[in-house]
Order: sequence, then structure tokens, then C-alpha cells
Amino acid sequence: MGIPASKLPYTILYSFFYNSGFLQKNNNLEEKISSLKEKPSKDLLDNSDRDSRFRRTETDFSNLYPKMVRNQPCSSCWRWWIFSQTMSARPSTDPPKSWTFTTPTSCWRAWRVSTWNCLTNLSLWKQVRTKEDKGGKYDALCFRFTYEIAPVFVLMEQLTLRKMREIIGWPNGEGDGIFSPGGAISNMYSVMIARYKFFPEVKAKGMTAAPRLVLFTSEHSHYSIKKASAALGFGTENLILLSTDERGRVIPADLEAKVIDAKARGCVPMFVNATAGSTVYGAFDPIHEIADICEKYNMWLHVDGAWGGGLLMSRKHRHKLSGVERANSVTWNPHKMMGVPLQCSAILVRERGVLSGCNSMCAGYLFQPDKQYDVSYDTGDKAIQCGRHVDIFKFWLMWKAKGTVGFEQHIDKCLDLSHYLYTKIKDRQGYQMVFEGEPQHTNVCFWYLPPGIRGMPDGQEKRERLHKVAPRIKAMMMESGTTMVGYQPQGDKVNFFRMVISNPAATRSDIDFLTDEIERLGRDL
Repeated sequence: MGIPASKLPYTILYSFFYNSGFLQKNNNLEEKISSLKEKPSKDLLDNSDRDSRFRRTETDFSNLYPKMVRNQPCSSCWRWWIFSQTMSARPSTDPPKSWTFTTPTSCWRAWRVSTWNCLTNLSLWKQVRTKEDKGGKYDALCFRFTYEIAPVFVLMEQLTLRKMREIIGWPNGEGDGIFSPGGAISNMYSVMIARYKFFPEVKAKGMTAAPRLVLFTSEHSHYSIKKASAALGFGTENLILLSTDERGRVIPADLEAKVIDAKARGCVPMFVNATAGSTVYGAFDPIHEIADICEKYNMWLHVDGAWGGGLLMSRKHRHKLSGVERANSVTWNPHKMMGVPLQCSAILVRERGVLSGCNSMCAGYLFQPDKQYDVSYDTGDKAIQCGRHVDIFKFWLMWKAKGTVGFEQHIDKCLDLSHYLYTKIKDRQGYQMVFEGEPQHTNVCFWYLPPGIRGMPDGQEKRERLHKVAPRIKAMMMESGTTMVGYQPQGDKVNFFRMVISNPAATRSDIDFLTDEIERLGRDL
């Protein structure tokens, strides 16, 4: 008798952790060392009766375990780890090496998955011997990307994606999704799925089977939407940029006007991208108003929450994504605000089946339909890749360790620190905010005006001098090894600092240090 499908995920996960030692009582290093020492050396080293090709060579591992007793990497790796730009574990007296972070435990999980070298959905590498080759060499390596070789990770992915869909607000977490190499690929998935939903014949016949399709996105959106337009054959000229307000949020009236104009020109409006946490300003587009227009004109609504999606974990801040439950698809990158190590990005789809329909090729030699288990567990065919890295393991365990409340506290603290920075500098001499009002995310955008610039009249000379201030201060920060803050221009605005915080190890004293350091280095510019 097989295991019922309803109990299969929990049975598989329990079996995995029990057999791996996670649930065993006697799971300490000393006992494992003792058990190894008790084994006769002949069992390990006597290979005299084996074919020479398969004999083990004797290696001295006598100094291996003492190095590992402290439960940390080897000394070289440990030094690299401690001095890494994104390590959050640091003496409290030091300024943060980076305002973003990954935790030591999550780093370990990422490394562990890499050393397993287990591709998600990868089945056995079958060595196929040709009839002509009687000598034992192999002619080919056949592989397939299915449930049976990575059942634990497939189930982890399904359970985690369902929970993410519940948090978005889709009933019972229904829908579909998959982890991808990053937010740019997740956004590309959304465009592909939308095109398949409205014009499925494009999958077989290409773009000639569709009318002239147009896409819409904010002028402040991530460049990956433009890249998807080019890569998928829409053309960048058919991506229409939407005007934003002074805070960087899409103006819904501009969207509707441009949809009407596109229809008048004979184009078919198909896809709208709403940004939840823009790269520079951290702006959140008004999703409800955009969703109303999408429903009115029958367009696919995608929410790019690669940067801002983590705020859904916070009861205090999730209102900034109000209306996200009305989206047809959502990009959410746990490797950004939530601190999961790269790479960990999810594309979540409200309608079940459309993701598989868009990407599946029904390759019978890889995805056999007559297996003994429910073949819906074979997720490989709905990905645009073949093999995929096990991105879910580090996120799944990190969620287990921190809990939803732990992520909430992490996010709330980072936003509280950004609020502290904003209130500290908004009326402080020498500082000028890029836009009025408190930022929606942890992006705090400001200029620092050295004393020699403050008294200058507004004009081209002042703009040119101010444009050079942020790059020069950052260069001196890096040369002195104190801290780093990003900067960039935006539209007609000259270079400004963009301070982004996602490291929960940062403190208010770190913010104080940052402002003091900017003022110290910029005093004579």
C-alpha cells in the first residue's frame, strides 16, 4: 500500500529529518567520533580484493574533527566569514560592514545544499551502456527532473509556496508558483504567463499569432520588465512607461489614459506591472486603483514585490501592499528584505495550471505520465530551466528557526531604524531630502550639502558641485573601511545618497555613526 497523498509530505519530511539526525536524541559530535573510532580499520582501508579502479587510497584524517569541534568552518573560511560585507555577527562597537545581511545559520544552510549537489527535481543520472561497448565505458548520461530524486525539497517548496500565497491573501493558498534564479526571471515568468493566458497559440506559432501587444510599467520600475519585453519578442518600444508622482508612485489616471491611447492605435493592452517597493525610492504603487483599471480593460496585473514583498510578513506595514490579493501574479524575493542568502526568489500565480500550461513540453522521456505516484509532484516541466538549485531548503529552515513572528520583528526593526534616520536628518543642517514625506520602505534618499555649498545660489554650478559630493564621500568611506552607502542620480536629480537598511543587527548608534561619518568626510568638499 502506498502512502496517502494527504500524509505524504509530512511522512517524507519526518523521515528525512530523522534519518539525517535532526530528530535523533544522540546527535552530538563526540558520539559520532567514537562510533567511527570503534570500527575496525580493515573495514575502511582494506581494499586489496577490489578492482584497482575502485580501491580507496589511505588518507590521514586525524586532524579533521578537532578543527570542527567548535562547529564552525575551517580557519580560512572563518576569517572570510567574519570579514564578509554581509555578516551580521559583529562586535557591537563596530559600525556595520553592510546595511544588508545574511545570518550565520542561513549561510550554513546555503553551503550545505551546495555540498549536497542535489538539483531540485533531478532524478538518477542513468548510465547507459551501448551495445557496441563491451568494455564498461559509458556512451551517454540521461537525466530527468522529477519528484522521486528530491522528494523532500519538492514538498518543502510546495508547502512554502502555499504559505506565501496565503500571506498574499489568495483563498486557502490556492494557485501555483515556483522558485526562480532571481526577481528578473520571476518577472519574466509573469510576462510569459500573461501572454499564454490571453494568447495560448503563441506558444506554438510564435508572436505572429498575436496582435501588437503592449505592456505597462512605472518609469521607476526595475529594468527587468524592459528586459523581458525585449527577450520575449514584444520589443522595448511596446513597453509603455507610466508617469509617477513626486514619491515615485504610479499615477492611475496616467495608466488609463495610456491604455485608451494604445487601443486607439490598434494595439492590445495585455500586461501591467505594479511595483511594490521600487529600487531607488522604495515606492509602492497604488495596487487597488491599478487593479480596477486592469479589470476594466481585461489586463493581467503583476505585482513586482521583489524588494517590498517581505513587508507582507509585518502586520504593521503590510497595508502598503493593500490590494496585492487582486494581482494575477506576484514576485517575492526572500533573499532581499528577509535576509535569506542568494538566490531565493518566488513567482506566485493566482490561477492554478497556467504556469504549467505555459512552460510544459510534455517530454515523455523525462516526465513519464504513468508513474506510481501523483505526477503533479513533478514540477520540473513548469520551469523554464531544466535543473534547478535547491533554493527552498535555506528558506524553509530559516522560517522554521525564526518563525513568522521572527521575520516580522526583523522587518519592523529595519523600518524603525529607517524612520529614526529620516527624523534625524530631515531638519538637520546640511541635509536635504530628495522628496517630501517619510519613505514607504527602508530607502532613505537625501543629499548632504558640505558647508562650502550651502550658501551658494541655486543654479548649474551648485548642481555640478553637489553631483560630485556623494561619490567622493563614498570613495573616502571605502578607503577608510568604515561603512558604505549607495548613491545614484534619478531623472533630473543629481547624485544623492540612498540609505537602505535590511540588517537587523544595525542599531541607532550605527545610524548616528553614519551621519557623523558623512559630516566628517564631507566637511571640506
